[in-house]
Amino acid sequence: MQYPVSELVLNAKGQVYHLGISPEQIANDVILVGDQDRVALVSAHFDTIVHTSQHREFVCHVGTYKGKLITVISTGIGTDNIDITMHELDALVNIDLENRTEKEKKRSLSIVRIGTCGIVQPSIPLHAYILSTHAFGLDNVAHFYQIPYSTEEKKLCAAMEAHLRLPEKIKPYLIGSSVALSQKLRSEKTYSGITITSSGFYGPQGRELRIKNSVSGINERLTHFEFEGQQVVNFEMESSAIFALGKTLGHACATICLGVANRPNMAFSQGYTTEMNEMIRYVLDRI
Repeated sequence: MQYPVSELVLNAKGQVYHLGISPEQIANDVILVGDQDRVALVSAHFDTIVHTSQHREFVCHVGTYKGKLITVISTGIGTDNIDITMHELDALVNIDLENRTEKEKKRSLSIVRIGTCGIVQPSIPLHAYILSTHAFGLDNVAHFYQIPYSTEEKKLCAAMEAHLRLPEKIKPYLIGSSVALSQKLRSEKTYSGITITSSGFYGPQGRELRIKNSVSGINERLTHFEFEGQQVVNFEMESSAIFALGKTLGHACATICLGVANRPNMAFSQGYTTEMNEMIRYVLDRI
């Protein structure tokens, strides 16, 4: 099958349309960050930098760290951008862009999101390392695709839906991270649990300014959820689409976030550049 120009969109250089990069820029190990400026924070730890580029919010640096080639890309905020990022990353390694055909031999990437998050457990301190075992998606990206959810994922999702009592118009999904990749990032420094991926920063995360929320008490219910040893640990805005699309496309995906807010304690970090740099090196040393 040859993908039409309207479906596999390339720029004038033959690069994927939004990321603006070519296949040779994709290492087997990929780090995704939301903030454009965080790309340089990551690559500052590299021993060498062999490529830099930017198209829109998608900044890309490629370099080596202790002899390993690593690609770091910024995605911007939200699962809509993740839909673009994951499809174009996969196209770069698993589609022949010149011939517009799927490659017979597939390449599996290891993709780690490094982000920030809001903590939903009062006992977890600010600047803690939060490692996602699953992502509970309050966005709708995965509903557009045929995702192979496991029995365990369906069971955990149903338990969370029953506990949260969400309006019928909100249809969540739940997907696990790569166990093997997450295990590389786990240590006595990390707190593990379910991540809530929200479709926004304000109402979808229980914040209320001048518009009244249509869903009340969700944060408190998230804090008190427990099912077969699982609990919810944090809010962020990207992981559900990363895990769902990555799993379906055959890539290993994990998320580790720095907790910059504790929602039950009404606390927010007054600065976390040092802590973020420390977490970046923590991740680089483990992948």
